[in-house]
Amino acid sequence: MSDSPDPAPARSPWTWRVIVLAAVVVVAVVVWLVVRDGDGDGATAASQSPTATATQDASASPDPSASPTTTGAAGCAATDDGTPEDADTHESVDVDGDGEADTAWLTGGADRRFGITTASGATFSAAIDSASPQRASAVVNVVAAGDGTAPIALVDTGREVLLFSAADCDLAATQNLAGAPYTFDKGFTGQGTGVGCTEVDGALHLAGLNATSADGSAFTVERTFVDLDDGALNASNGDRSTVAEDAGPDDPAVVTAQETSCGELVVGEDGPVEPES
Repeated sequence: MSDSPDPAPARSPWTWRVIVLAAVVVVAVVVWLVVRDGDGDGATAASQSPTATATQDASASPDPSASPTTTGAAGCAATDDGTPEDADTHESVDVDGDGEADTAWLTGGADRRFGITTASGATFSAAIDSASPQRASAVVNVVAAGDGTAPIALVDTGREVLLFSAADCDLAATQNLAGAPYTFDKGFTGQGTGVGCTEVDGALHLAGLNATSADGSAFTVERTFVDLDDGALNASNGDRSTVAEDAGPDDPAVVTAQETSCGELVVGEDGPVEPES
């Protein structure tokens, strides 16, 4: 008969107690870790995930009193050329949306030009196509255009006022319905005497002005709004109305109708003036 192996020694009751206690401790630690991960760091990470943020934004009701936020536009891309050394310069409103004031300028001579150099280093300009011998002056502002606003430039040559769009990092002559440059009369052809901008619903609206008088003491002032499309690249005549009657020559409506301005900015004071040649 073969020998059978010796039976294993029986464990004492104390040994079993230690094993059971150790198992209970391990289970308790595991349960504590799971609960902590579910209520602490795990929940924070989930609330910061893109999916959680998008869901919250979509379900939240917008606050109508909250002010709009900006994206921090970088402005127009810098160009190799800059403001000509012989140009007269003047700080202008921000035309490229980067929150920084830009610079408007005018050069003189046979090839006189009007231009803008942005704070970001971009320069764009256009020729002043006018036979007027008077020194030009200009002003830049932002006006209602299409469903929004657009920067425009008014260049006064004495005989007429040239209108330019300064949107999209470019300077282009605004066109009328016939496809020709849209201009304002300064009394040279009898169609108008000045240009202004009137605030309507929080935005400046461009308008042609005409002050007429039979004796030089009592004036009638008419205003014709200019309808601009998006970017102010095209313009047409809008509503016309009489804004003053029997007004004296010093009446603010008459004074404004005999100058070129936009809002509080007046050419010759708040913009560049063509240098003397």
